[in-house]
Amino acid sequence: MKKIENKRELESTEKDALFLDTTLRPSRWEDYIGQSGIKKNLQILLTAAKERSHPPEHILFYGPPGLGKTTLAHLVSKEMNAQMKVTSGPAIEKIGDLASILTNLTPGDILFIDEIHRLNKTIEEVLYPAMESGSLDIIIGKGPSARTIQLELPPFTLIGATTRIAMISSPLRSRFSGGIFKLEFYTNDEIQKIISRSAKILSIDLEDSAGKEIAKRSRYTPRTANYFLKRCRDFAQVNKTNLTKDSVDEALKLLGIDAVGLSPSDRDILHTIINKFSGGPVGLNTLAAALSEEQATIEEFNEPYLIQLGFLDRTPRGRTVTTSGYEHLGLNSPTLL
Repeated sequence: MKKIENKRELESTEKDALFLDTTLRPSRWEDYIGQSGIKKNLQILLTAAKERSHPPEHILFYGPPGLGKTTLAHLVSKEMNAQMKVTSGPAIEKIGDLASILTNLTPGDILFIDEIHRLNKTIEEVLYPAMESGSLDIIIGKGPSARTIQLELPPFTLIGATTRIAMISSPLRSRFSGGIFKLEFYTNDEIQKIISRSAKILSIDLEDSAGKEIAKRSRYTPRTANYFLKRCRDFAQVNKTNLTKDSVDEALKLLGIDAVGLSPSDRDILHTIINKFSGGPVGLNTLAAALSEEQATIEEFNEPYLIQLGFLDRTPRGRTVTTSGYEHLGLNSPTLL
């Protein structure tokens, strides 16, 4: 029996090794770096729930991609020693899909819905009584012969994650009584600690200067930092070199990442506004058409970091490149009259 268990553990370890993002995900609160305010609030919420022997109330995490919303959901599950069922907004297409998920929950389970803002409004309305009173109303039949059946659900916790909280309806938001938590961007010091931890897990010999170089280009985002670390590791492995500041610099240059973490698409946005629209202002629709890019990609991925660096301004009339943006590209800013 022991041999079988060891074999299963080995197979599980090998499987996790193939999915590095899962391997790098913290499994203890002590290993989760940053978001200290959220961690304190969650620990109070979970400790109180455990003392009452009751599942914690529903929780919503929101913020840009890659900041750790899914990781926090997994940590909540482990803290409560509860089974977690994972799905996403786009995956729940019909009311029957939601009903199937909810009726298969056991007492104390955690249901994690990623990108919850993409739930259909009709499905949202079915979710309200499930969250509020633990009941599921299903309509059987059509027309005058239609009737409603109410199913009682076991006590459970819904954890939602979204990158666009404005798209979640007010009635749904109000039902996350456990708390609505916004994840903030990380500092360079926090990112460097995350990179050091990931390097140890992946058995990478990383110099401090190399870690700093990756951190300052990581857009204040752990997922990006881990991605850069893995690509730099690949570069060092293929070129039979150590992970030094110089090798990291060379590896990231191959990816088109500059000294402050701008990608080719970021620089394309700045160059397009400067060359085609005289530095702006230019509307999002026009800019997206000029770049042959989706509006949502520009608005959600590129713009926040460019604005944070002070290279781009978003005004009522449109987007404009700042003096700092011109300077970063090595261009002269037009003289303001």
